[in-house]
Amino acid sequence: MGTGAITQNIDIAQLVLYAFWIFFAGLIYYLVRENHREGYPMETDNGVKVTGWPIPDQKTYLLGHGDEVQTPRYEAPESNAGSEPAHRWAGAPRVPVGDPLLAGVGPGSWANRADRPDVNFEGVPKIMPLRIAPDYEVQRGDTDPRGLPVVGADGVAAGKVVDLWVDIAESLFRYAEIELAAGGRHVLLPMNFARVRRNEVRVGALLGSQFVNVPGTRQADVVTLLEEEKIQSYYGGGLLYAEAGRAEPLL
Repeated sequence: MGTGAITQNIDIAQLVLYAFWIFFAGLIYYLVRENHREGYPMETDNGVKVTGWPIPDQKTYLLGHGDEVQTPRYEAPESNAGSEPAHRWAGAPRVPVGDPLLAGVGPGSWANRADRPDVNFEGVPKIMPLRIAPDYEVQRGDTDPRGLPVVGADGVAAGKVVDLWVDIAESLFRYAEIELAAGGRHVLLPMNFARVRRNEVRVGALLGSQFVNVPGTRQADVVTLLEEEKIQSYYGGGLLYAEAGRAEPLL
C-alpha cells in the first residue's frame, strides 16, 4: 500500500473528499433552510398555504431600536382590500378598487414598515424640517423652493412650499412641505418627484386636485417609516393612475 493508504481501497485523500461532500451537503441544507425564514408560510390567491421545506425553527432577533422580530413570521398576510384580481385564474395581476392612488397596487404599493421614525446613531430622527434644523440651509446659488407654488401635471396649482425636510445623515433634502390651497393642510412632497424651477415646483406624477389626498403625518415635525412608504407610494401610483390614459399601452 502507498503512503497515506488506510486499506487497499481507501486513503486519506479519499476520506477528505468524502468529508467535503458531507460538509457541502450540510451547507446546502442550512442555506435552503435559512432561506425559508422570509416569505413562508406563503398563501396563494386561492387560499392554499405553502409552507415549503425545510422550515426552520423560530429565531428571535433583537433590533437596534429595542424591538424584537421573530422569523419565520406567522402573522396574518397583509390585506388586499384595495385591489382585486383582473382575471379569475390564480396569479392574475391585481387592479385597484376605488381610488387607485390609495389602493396600494403596482407603483402605488407599499410595505408595512415600522410606524416609527428612522433614526441615526444618536437616536435622533434622521429626517426633519429646516425650521428645527438650523445647521442646514439651501446651497448658495440654488433655487430655494420655499414660497414657490406647487403645480400638478395639468398646470393647476395645489399649494405652495413652506419648508424643506433634510436628511441629516445624508445631508440632502428628502421632502418639500406643501401648504395646500384647499383647506391649508400640510403634506410632504418627495423631492425625487419634484422639478424645481425658478418660479414654480412642477410635479408630473399628480394632478393639482389630487394633492388633497396625499397621506399625512401624525406629528408636525416627524415622519415615520410607514408614513414615508405611504407618501412615496401615493406619488408613485400617480405615475400610472393619475390619468386614465397613463394606464393604456403606448402603441
